[in-house]
Amino acid sequence: MRTVFQPIMVFFILLLSNNIQAQEEIKLWGNEEKPFYKPNDLKEYEKQVWGTRCVFNITEPTLTIYKAEGKNSQKAVVIIPGGGYELVAVYHEGHDLAKILANQGITAAVLKYRLPLPASSNKPHMVPLSDARKALKILHEKASLLNIDTDKIGVIGFSAGSHLATVMGLWKSEDTDENPDFSGLIYGVTRMTKENITWLENSLYYRKLTQTEIAQNSLLNLVSAHTPPAFLVHSYDDDVCSVEETTAYATKLKENSVLVEMHLFDKGGHGFGIGRAIDGTDQWITLFVNWLKRNSFN
Repeated sequence: MRTVFQPIMVFFILLLSNNIQAQEEIKLWGNEEKPFYKPNDLKEYEKQVWGTRCVFNITEPTLTIYKAEGKNSQKAVVIIPGGGYELVAVYHEGHDLAKILANQGITAAVLKYRLPLPASSNKPHMVPLSDARKALKILHEKASLLNIDTDKIGVIGFSAGSHLATVMGLWKSEDTDENPDFSGLIYGVTRMTKENITWLENSLYYRKLTQTEIAQNSLLNLVSAHTPPAFLVHSYDDDVCSVEETTAYATKLKENSVLVEMHLFDKGGHGFGIGRAIDGTDQWITLFVNWLKRNSFN
């Protein structure tokens, strides 16, 4: 009995060890002062929403890195889950995708970003952006350890996370390590409609937007030849973010000769995450991986 179980136990211990080593969770700001932070009594918690676990009241952001397995493409992506800036759907739009990408040779890092809450910030609208830029910075700093190319580090976002990923590509940081080399934009927001203005005022800025801020958030007007290449996914029956958010952005990218690929599904609704076989939305990840691997982004 002993000679049978010992090798089996060793195997499972090694397997568990490899799974633990495959990902690394780090505090985004470490010992640094968190930008736009103010002391608060908020407590982070998880709750089942839309059929998946989501995280609320995030004030301590983390970045969970899944290192590429097998043949490393030397490409990396920060995953920004959605949640309307009111919660973070960190599992079905974060960790689930990261595991798949890592298995396909792409280093993926899931960002659990701070929510823009007035209780924890005097400038809530700047909080998610500062966290997302820091996440990109960290991947650049760890590039040699992760065997990734510093010219091939991008972002992929879902819904509000897609809005944030779009902003990152259009509001250029003076630190080039904080700017994405490519963007994956999944059922996001790009237009400045009345509905979107109301959303930004209620869930990101917590006040009326100034005319300057309306101009800054008119993202379609900011697209240029220097905008990052983008991979776009949406469904026609999305009743939260209209498919026109994606088609309009794709048109602007093409007008400016920016590399763009777009995939639209007849059914899928909003928030399908890694997708479903029943409506075909599960095809988008294979298409995204293919797009990443056949383009250099240089």
